[in-house]
Order: sequence, then structure tokens, then C-alpha cells
Amino acid sequence: MARTRVYRHGVLEAENFPAAELSDHLQDPAAVVWLDFVKPTEADLATISEELGLHRLAVEDAVHEHQRPKLDRYETHAFLTAYAVRLDTATGVLTDSELAAFLTDRALVTVRKDEHFDIEAVVQRWDASADLAKGGTGFLVHGLLDYIVDTHFDAVQAMDDQIESLEDGVFAEHVDHTDMQRRSLRLRKSLVSLRRVVLPMREVVNSLMRRDHHLVDETLMPYFQDVYDHVLRASEWTESLRDLVTTIRETQLSLQGNRLNLIMKKVTSWAAIIAVPTAITGFYGQNVPYPGFERPWGFWLSTAVILALSGALYAMFKRRDWL
Repeated sequence: MARTRVYRHGVLEAENFPAAELSDHLQDPAAVVWLDFVKPTEADLATISEELGLHRLAVEDAVHEHQRPKLDRYETHAFLTAYAVRLDTATGVLTDSELAAFLTDRALVTVRKDEHFDIEAVVQRWDASADLAKGGTGFLVHGLLDYIVDTHFDAVQAMDDQIESLEDGVFAEHVDHTDMQRRSLRLRKSLVSLRRVVLPMREVVNSLMRRDHHLVDETLMPYFQDVYDHVLRASEWTESLRDLVTTIRETQLSLQGNRLNLIMKKVTSWAAIIAVPTAITGFYGQNVPYPGFERPWGFWLSTAVILALSGALYAMFKRRDWL
């Protein structure tokens, strides 16, 4: 069952009427209609396809999932695909909800590919800016895009907080490297997914603002410009965060290498110090006479040599910051 609304002269006149009544409302030149479908089939869209003159390729794209964000122009309408996103701050996993829309002079038809797309938030934006409803289809498209771009912006901001926390953890005294690697890889994967849906929106919004589309009037132009500004900021922020995650990962690997080198220096230094008494006691352990053999001073001499050489090595390594 489709959700519907009709505006006349910028005033909401009716909603939740049957989709079959679409043609009756469109007979009035002052009417602007919105229809919303959830996971429809091509047969479901056939009732409005002929009425609005929808192209069959656009109808196929509206039914099939995993379309790229785009704006296609046809003779009688435009076809829009976009994604709303949400970041799970506990896991760092990004989820998206695909939406397709048919844009005509006096109708907006939204097709949600799943029920996770919050269409209520879009309706609330329309109701909150009812003074712009005289903008017709452009008014409806603005509310829709404003919600979608805001989800992009919120996701980027949440990722920024996650990456900042990750950055602080890199220089912590006790670091769980396995957890750090898991978190950084998850965030990088989410950023790649976010980049795939955010970057094309620059072209989408820019195309909608073109005057030859006759969709955005002078009243709505500043509002679309504001949405476009948010798109640019979100896309630039996404690019910078992507580079930052890579830098954090490289920094983590460098720190691990430095810690390993420090440990190796310490182990090697202690091994060199231990080698001195090992060599001397090994020499005195021979079953042949040697200086001080079976004499007390021989024992004390070997002990003094061990302490002197070990102390000298320790002082040298300490001065070079190896210990």
C-alpha cells in the first residue's frame, strides 16, 4: 500500500488516499502529489507508470537494488537514486538504505528498497517548512535530499569521533594491537562504503540546481545551495578521514616496529653482558692448569674481571640508550 499526499497552492490538502486516485488529483494543474512505495514490484509501479509517463528503464532501476547514486534525465521525468546511511558507533559498521525517486513537474514518487529508510523524518521536514510548499516538486525533493545528506554528515561526524579515539589509543602506554587493527580496518571499510554514496551526491545536487531542469525556483535556490554545501563538506571530510585512517595504521605499524627494535636492543645488550661471565667461567672451567689454578686469588681475579667487564658493557649500553 502506497503512502500519499497532495498539495494544492502550497497547502497540504489530503494524504493517505489510494494510489488509484492519482490521475484525479493530477487533473488540477495546481496539485502536486507525493507517493511512497516500499519494496514494490514492476507490477505495483505499473499503475502510476502510464499515468506519469515513466520510462521502463527507470522503472527497472527503481525495482532492482544496489544502484549507484545518480540522476538520470528522461523525456517526461528525472530518476534519482540515493542512500541514507547510519553508523553503529559500537561496532563501527556502516549500514545504508537505498531510495529511488521519480521526479516530474507535479509529482514525486519515492521507492524505498527496505523499511529502514526513515521516511517519517522526511515528512517532518516537509511539515516544518510548510511555507516553502509553493515550490511544488522542488520543495518535496529538497526535504528528501536534506534528510539524506544530513545522514551522510552525521555518519562522517561519528566516524571522526571514532577515528579520534583510535588516534589517542595508538599512543597509549598499553595498547591492544589486535583490537586496534580490527577497529581501524572496520572504520576503513565503512569509510570506503560511505565515500561510494557521498561523492556522487555532488553531481546529483548540482544537476538538480541547473535552471534547465525547471525544478528549483528562486525561492528554493538558497535552500538547495545549502544542501550542496553540506554535500561538499561531507565529501571533503570523508576524503580527509580516509587519509587519516591510513596514516593512523601506518603510524601504528611504525610504533610497533620501533618497540620491537627497542626490545631487540635490550635483549642483545643483556645477552652481550651475560656472555662475559659465561666466557670467563667457561675458561676457568677447563680441566688444565691456568693462572691462579687451585689458588684463592684465581677465583677472586676471575670474579673481578667478570664484574669489571660486565659493568663496563652495562655503562656503555646505558649511555647509548640501549638499556
